Amino acid sequence: MIYRRIYRIFSSLGGTGYIGRRIVKASLAQGHPTFVLQRPEIGLDIEKLQILLSFKVKGATLLEGSFKDHKSLVEAVKKVDVVISAMSGVFFRSHNLLLQLKLVEAIKEAGNIKSLEWPSEFGMDLARMGDALELGRVTFDEKMVVRKAIEEANIPHTYVSANCFGAFFVGNLSQMGVLIPPTEKVCLYGDGNVKAVFVDEDDIATYTIKTIDDPRTLNKTIYIRPTENILSQRQIVEIWEKLTGKELRKV
Repeated sequence: MIYRRIYRIFSSLGGTGYIGRRIVKASLAQGHPTFVLQRPEIGLDIEKLQILLSFKVKGATLLEGSFKDHKSLVEAVKKVDVVISAMSGVFFRSHNLLLQLKLVEAIKEAGNIKSLEWPSEFGMDLARMGDALELGRVTFDEKMVVRKAIEEANIPHTYVSANCFGAFFVGNLSQMGVLIPPTEKVCLYGDGNVKAVFVDEDDIATYTIKTIDDPRTLNKTIYIRPTENILSQRQIVEIWEKLTGKELRKV
């Protein structure tokens, strides 16, 4: 039987980002004392500041710390049980994945973390991406560097693989470089029949927090694969065509 426990959760990287803010909300919703790193590097980014303040209003604790100040990271880590990183790693936006190596050093020194839950991954399973192509290849390579550092330091961990974020791959019918659906033609990859897993980002955050209570996830990779969300690109296009009543030209 799995017993419900309350953990002090620290969203150390990317707490105000696309997936990070969802993880913070999920942690608060599930009743965990939640801590979010407030970095001085936020500068004049008013949107991020407003997000942090909204978390504080909902009950989160803001911890001051900087990746330029090792001691501040160690002190922040000592206040929590579980660390979650949601650092952005997409090659076309901010790309700071290797900053997580500084977090690994802080966790090693603090010596109190029950689990480094989810270094910033959440997408594809890195162990299966050895043949990935550029430009995105750099993201997988750097995430593997972080994985190696975590495992060599014997830090308890859990990796989460949710494959394709719904907002990035469903609404645009899996067209690269845009987020809205095409109106006249759609580019199919191959025959369009290869299936993938598409998951809502809020669901990713919810399941990420839920696995904290499950000891079976320790030092494992968790795959989020809702059966009805396993679709081919062609199936996604057909669903869209049925909704709009318009058939797209396939190229």
